[in-house]
Amino acid sequence: FDIQEFASGFERPRYMIQGPSGEILLSDSMKAGSVYALVDRNKDGRISSEEQTQIASNLDRPFGLALWKDYLYIAETTSVKRYKYDSKKLAAGPGEEVVSLKEAPSGHWTRTILFDAKGEKFYLGVGSQSNVSPGEPEIRAAITRYNPDGSGREYVATGTRNPIGMDWYPGSNTLWAAVQERDGLGDDLVPDYFTAVKPGGFYGWPYSYIGPNEEPRNKGLKPDLVARTIVPDVVLPAHVAVLDSRFYTGRQFPKKYQGGAFLAYHGSWNRAQRIGYSVVFVPFKDGRPSGPVEDFLTGFMTDPNSKEVWGRPVGLLQLNDGSLLVSDDGGKKLWRITYKAK
Repeated sequence: FDIQEFASGFERPRYMIQGPSGEILLSDSMKAGSVYALVDRNKDGRISSEEQTQIASNLDRPFGLALWKDYLYIAETTSVKRYKYDSKKLAAGPGEEVVSLKEAPSGHWTRTILFDAKGEKFYLGVGSQSNVSPGEPEIRAAITRYNPDGSGREYVATGTRNPIGMDWYPGSNTLWAAVQERDGLGDDLVPDYFTAVKPGGFYGWPYSYIGPNEEPRNKGLKPDLVARTIVPDVVLPAHVAVLDSRFYTGRQFPKKYQGGAFLAYHGSWNRAQRIGYSVVFVPFKDGRPSGPVEDFLTGFMTDPNSKEVWGRPVGLLQLNDGSLLVSDDGGKKLWRITYKAK
């Protein structure tokens, strides 16, 4: 494997998708809330500042991106907007709000969006406003889905404190989500997780966690929900702050990676010893996790007892050639991982 700096000059680079002409679309949650189109015009394997085109700006902390027909969908903190998008000209028209999220302006501010394979519905992940407070708006800590015009909201899963990284298992209709869990119960609770999303499922927040383990700060409030809390498929270390998931379908990496999932750990902020700051790999076989979580990209944190870190992974994108991009909002850049057999 080889890793090289791919692009820099951003403020808070977050999620990425690849457009129909091979361009890379990137959300930057700072810099006046922008979305960029990146094109390696000189084919040197890097994106210079001249190869970065701002196609949308003045957005409210843009995060998730999706393409549907000739529209670019941008998930901001307080809305989902869509823009007529010209991939050849790298130009977007005026934004049209399709989903208002004005009732969810604070707390977890990231919004993840993706369409199903048929393009019939888009799915939206919205995190909680608080750490463990009951009584929040229904849209919080939930995965919902909509018609392309934003109508027909349906609840897919609830009790997901911050469902931030979503992807479809290759060749299936099974949605997987990476979820950030709560704080305040010590260094080793509550674990983040990665799970297949069961339609109508309840995943615990804020009354329980990892199955029917009752949240002590909300004890006795919802015993019925505690009893039906689903145990997620892959339990991750607490406080790693998982931020994205991406199933690998390329052919560039060795065969063991095909069909498995990469996860981006942004890193802890409230743990005695730091944890995370890496990209890990979850092996899969026949649609199910088949082994322990493995380190894949490390080195952003050299000392867990030090406040100094060299980067914080956020988003993951498999490019058409099978290489893997990692956005890093600590280093304010993108990294590209390639593989060449010796």
